[in-house]
Amino acid sequence: MMVISKNVKETGKIAAILVKKIGAKKGKRTAVILALEGELGAGKTVFVKAFAKALGIKSKITSPTFVILKKYSIPKPVPHTPYPVPYFLYHIDAYRLRDHRNLVAMGIKEILADPQNIVLIEWSDRVQKILPKKHIKIHIDHVDEKTRKIRIFDNR
Repeated sequence: MMVISKNVKETGKIAAILVKKIGAKKGKRTAVILALEGELGAGKTVFVKAFAKALGIKSKITSPTFVILKKYSIPKPVPHTPYPVPYFLYHIDAYRLRDHRNLVAMGIKEILADPQNIVLIEWSDRVQKILPKKHIKIHIDHVDEKTRKIRIFDNR
């Protein structure tokens, strides 16, 4: 699927639609993984912020560029799912990583294996080796200063 976003608000709507779509999958056995790619400033963190807001997370979402990984509690069940709380959103920024080994030391295998987790990984192309085959890839490209082309590939 490919969509054009003309501003931050439209990107938020796209993220909210994706939240509902991921909730429609039943019987998942691992975390829901969203692998975000795109150049610097393309809007990966904007997308993550909107996605978290659509999940009902009230915390201020900032890019974890220097801490690599942040964990947030999702305060209510994910819309349209039979899964109860607790659910967790993990926000990972792999920009500063050379490869996946740093994430292995942080327990990424356990995080990705837990079906109560939703994991968003910015700069996922840098840690491709740890991504399971079943994940959602989101590629964001600049069109102009405000407009973005967002391509979503759901490989689940």
